[in-house]
Amino acid sequence: MTTPGCPPVSSTFEGEEKKHYEETSFDAEVASHALRLRGRKLTISIAFVAGTGFTLFGYDQGVMSALLTAGQFEKVFPQVVVDSSHPNHATLQSFVVAIYEIGCLMGALSNLWVGDRLGRRRTIALGGCIMIIGAILQTTSYSYAQLVVARVVTGIGNGLNTSTVPSYHAELSSAAKRGALILVEGSLITFGWIDFGLFWASGSSAQWRVPIALQIVLALVMVFGIGFLPESPRWLVKQNRNAEAVAVISALEDKPPNDAEVQRTYHAIQEVVAIEDFGTSGGLGDKQAPQNPKRSPLRKLLVGGRSQHFRRASLGVINQCFQQITGINLITYYATILFQRLGLSDVTSRLIAAANGTEYFFASIIAIFIIDRIGRRKLMLFGAVGQCITMILLAVLGSVRGTGAQVVSAILLFVFNSFFAIGWLGMTWLYPAEIVGLEIRAPANALSTSSNWIFNFVVVMVTGPSFNNISWGTYIVFAALNAFIIPVVYFFFPETAGRSLEDMDVVFALAYNEGVSPVEVSLRKDIPLAGSPEADRILGIETIDRNVNTSKERS
Repeated sequence: MTTPGCPPVSSTFEGEEKKHYEETSFDAEVASHALRLRGRKLTISIAFVAGTGFTLFGYDQGVMSALLTAGQFEKVFPQVVVDSSHPNHATLQSFVVAIYEIGCLMGALSNLWVGDRLGRRRTIALGGCIMIIGAILQTTSYSYAQLVVARVVTGIGNGLNTSTVPSYHAELSSAAKRGALILVEGSLITFGWIDFGLFWASGSSAQWRVPIALQIVLALVMVFGIGFLPESPRWLVKQNRNAEAVAVISALEDKPPNDAEVQRTYHAIQEVVAIEDFGTSGGLGDKQAPQNPKRSPLRKLLVGGRSQHFRRASLGVINQCFQQITGINLITYYATILFQRLGLSDVTSRLIAAANGTEYFFASIIAIFIIDRIGRRKLMLFGAVGQCITMILLAVLGSVRGTGAQVVSAILLFVFNSFFAIGWLGMTWLYPAEIVGLEIRAPANALSTSSNWIFNFVVVMVTGPSFNNISWGTYIVFAALNAFIIPVVYFFFPETAGRSLEDMDVVFALAYNEGVSPVEVSLRKDIPLAGSPEADRILGIETIDRNVNTSKERS
């Protein structure tokens, strides 16, 4: 007989036995996915592959700066030669440079649908393969039309990579080091000496074909390297591959799977995914009213409420736009030409442009060491203020004739690069990836990266004709745009330093609950960590199972 209201002894025993079996089975599955690389070695490997992807991005951008005025390049593509007899060539020159951004835009937008389907690793590998094809087409170009098409193809691959690599790296980085690690990628965007060295091969098309072909080497390293790295644990949880996710988190933190910190990180990610599936209006226990988890990527971006998806996606888009309207691509793409405009010889212009790129790199290293201590907002404000002042000075000196003005102008181009390298170079690849939530991270980063390429295209297209028509007045335009950036960042951009990606969900939810600015909340020190009971209440989670082993029920 059994006591009324109590389960039979045999039933209780069977339940406990089943639970024990599930725990043992889940632990075994986690163990089967254990990674060889762990802790610091894994972190360095991820940074190396991600950095290679951004070196590839920066190299393809910067290489055109020197090639536009290379003798052999002009011989094969006379459309890029701008002189008094061909004034319309300024537009053709800008077009062959800027069309690359259209390809990048196409690649980034495709990530709206590709990113969450393929996962971070396969998307990066796909982007790398497309870039290899594009680089081969560029290297073998013998006509202006072929070069244009080849740059579009290369851009598509780069668009996929630039909208995926920062998210992938951010999702595999700890809150304490995330800023520094991703800013390393930004630093590797700079390049310049290879095409200067090959400038001396003036009797052969190798002068420009070799620098372009070197992209293939970088792309192969990235595609090969990504195969040895784990998938993002955030994406794995979204795909119900929970054991793999726990194994990756364990490897990243170099702690056993049952460690409290590993479990807290895993639970925080699980909660975000659970909110995505069932919403927060009735809590996770109310499975009678799911909020349509099959919404299209674009519709998800329009959601408000506690998640604040629309606001957060908008911040990422605006952040990427701001990087381009600073005017950095006046120098990135046209450095050699700008120095020639200052009256310097061809060789001297190339030498100084290459040195400018080197100084650019060293200046960017400063940000790596201070980003996680000072924070994102202060660096963005510092950069915008310095860039604005520098552009004003360049405009003033541009209106003055004389050797002294030319020398100071050349120095100011170095100064502008320094401000930009510290405040904005890597920032716009870091900030959009960490400001948005997991549910919209892939489509939001696709849109924010698209914003970068749209405004990149606009700036590159108008720069050549602008200098031809208003000369130093171009600097005034960019001074005004930099001035505009300052109040927008101050009043609308929340701080993300020191917080996990899931902690930012708590920040925005708390701001929504209290009816205050997320900027104000982000600067507070009393925000509970994601995965804690206090954070659950802020997010609107009423009930949630904290046993990692029951996650198998989602499968």
